[in-house]
Amino acid sequence: MAVSMAARDLGAELDREDLRLKPGQVPSPAALAEWVGLSGLWCRAVRLSWRELLKLKGMGAVVLLMRDGSASVMARPDAVRNVVWLKDPAVAVEQDGVPVDELRLSQLWAGEVLMLRPDQQSRTDNEAWGIGWVARVVATERGVIRDITIGSIVMAFLSVVPPLLTMLVIDKVVAYKALSTLLMASMVLLLAVVYETMLGYVRRQLTAIIALRLDLKINLFVFRRLLGLPIDYFERTPTGHIGYLIQQTQKVRSFVTGKMMTTIFDMINLIVVLPVLFWMSVPLAWMVLALGGVMALIIAVFIGPIRRVYAHYLSTEVRKNTILVETLHGIRTIKSLALEPAQRDAWDRRAAESAYWRRKLDDISNWPETLVTPMDTLMTRGVLMIGAYMSVTGGSASVGSIVAFMMVANRVSGPLMSMARLMQDLEEVRSGIAMAGMVLNNRPETVNPSVGLRPRFEGALSFRDVKFTYPGSKNRALDGVSFDVPAGTILGLVGRSGSGKSTITRLLQGINREYEGQIKIDGVDMREINLSHLRRSFGVVLQENFLFRGTVRENLLAGRQGLTLTDAVRAARLAGAEEFIERMPMGYETIVEEGSPNLSGGQRQRLAIARALIHDPRLLILDEATSALDPESEALVNANISRIAANRTMVIVSHRLSSLVDSDQILVMDRGKVMDIGPHTQLLETCTVYRQLWQQQNRHMESFRSSKKSTALVPGA
Repeated sequence: MAVSMAARDLGAELDREDLRLKPGQVPSPAALAEWVGLSGLWCRAVRLSWRELLKLKGMGAVVLLMRDGSASVMARPDAVRNVVWLKDPAVAVEQDGVPVDELRLSQLWAGEVLMLRPDQQSRTDNEAWGIGWVARVVATERGVIRDITIGSIVMAFLSVVPPLLTMLVIDKVVAYKALSTLLMASMVLLLAVVYETMLGYVRRQLTAIIALRLDLKINLFVFRRLLGLPIDYFERTPTGHIGYLIQQTQKVRSFVTGKMMTTIFDMINLIVVLPVLFWMSVPLAWMVLALGGVMALIIAVFIGPIRRVYAHYLSTEVRKNTILVETLHGIRTIKSLALEPAQRDAWDRRAAESAYWRRKLDDISNWPETLVTPMDTLMTRGVLMIGAYMSVTGGSASVGSIVAFMMVANRVSGPLMSMARLMQDLEEVRSGIAMAGMVLNNRPETVNPSVGLRPRFEGALSFRDVKFTYPGSKNRALDGVSFDVPAGTILGLVGRSGSGKSTITRLLQGINREYEGQIKIDGVDMREINLSHLRRSFGVVLQENFLFRGTVRENLLAGRQGLTLTDAVRAARLAGAEEFIERMPMGYETIVEEGSPNLSGGQRQRLAIARALIHDPRLLILDEATSALDPESEALVNANISRIAANRTMVIVSHRLSSLVDSDQILVMDRGKVMDIGPHTQLLETCTVYRQLWQQQNRHMESFRSSKKSTALVPGA
């Protein structure tokens, strides 16, 4: 209760079911910290002394874990009075709590503390993906960037030492044969090399650290944002399209952790080196700057055309990748229907389009590179020619200063070239961010996943004048649907295709929430219920169910915390899957291959039912779950329905009316409206739609009975 109260004060709701404790078990500090972390808060379990506890003012919420398993929330520390104010959630006290001194607290508290505060990473997770988000993430590493910058400044100064020593050696040592000066220059050069080597190593290490951190943050953000998108977005958008757009984040990671850092170093190098160039020779320094400006201008002129061609190229790559992913997903259908030529033709067309625009992109990108190359050459060789001319015509430039200037100028031309190309790199990154944003900036299912009610469900369902239309459709999928189902009911949903049966199950799962009317579970409006809690309270089995690559046990447990092999065996027995699992080579440790080709359709479906039952849900949805089963498997599942339905509400969608005759209630749908609801025998008498469906599916049985009667009336038969 204390941890829940502290989290609630920070704007998060904790679900007791996530803790997964056995009756009477006291959670460990690490388990509590992990539990709090699921709500999106930052939480750490630490051990503190009394003095350290008094210093925790303004550190978020602090929960003291007592020796007897209880806990209290620290309202505030009072170092002046040498007490802490504690609030016990089980006792009604004043808002500030009660003061407790060190002696009294030491009798109950051993120093274990939970520290909670809003997670900065969670806050950035709720922000829109874009250049601003990337900049804010980079800013979180300002400490490491500061250290790298300091090291780069020192290295930039050290990089000037060799050219200056070269000038000294040529102008002084060689001209005047000064060995002592040569010795001193050699020692300075050696010392500079040692320091530059050490600083280079440290800078590379720090760069690797910041690259790793930024890469990890971007990866975590992208995957969390993907998981937060609504299911209907993935249903509307091709997988290959989504996959390629998400791949564009790699360009962002590559730029942020590579080219951006290199550019920072180059800018530092320019800031340090340019004054040295002007000190050596003002005319030559202006020449270098002028050439660098011309290079930047050339790149800027081509940015617009490159942007337009690059957009076409990315568009063709998206379409090509969509073909590839669809082919991989549907390879079994393609092979079985001999569709290889059609897929090959489609791929050839997409690949040709992509190659055409890639060629256009290469051509237009080649022009600025070609025009910039002479400028780069003039920066080095032109300096030599003009410097020699100045020396011959009586200028102040000496041979040593010319050589030294060339060496320093070489350290300028590279950064100027990279900074000129940076505009083109930025354009690619801008396009990558925009394309990834087409996926990542879609509206999530819920803005704050931690908010909402978390009631304990019994399973009573109520629909009141529910109307729903799918996006892009003109006709309502549900048109004024109203019905009530008490807890513990087996409800069958029947109707012709497109009548709205599966839409009802989608609304119950919170997949689509833009409906009119009211849907209540145990009297609580669904819109007020925490979405994750709602779905954890449901078990869902679809007609086609995905099994992960891994063992049977891992598929049944599906990563749920606190569940063991015993739970997997219980669920498998209830779903009728135990008998074939035990016949497998390694039982529950048998590997389910990708796509589960080593399992029959009936085995896959029974595993899916067992997986839905693993956490003992109060509500279970079977959406055409037995339509793909063979008769033996279907009979086995139907025989277990009564056991599966014990102490839970079941919603069964099925085209086979014979599998629903034992349901407590059958809801008949037609064109989004409720035609009738009642048990099988009643519907045969009162509902025309149900009677027609029953007669269509059982016409052969009626014919069989009629033929038997006719045969019995024939004499001698």
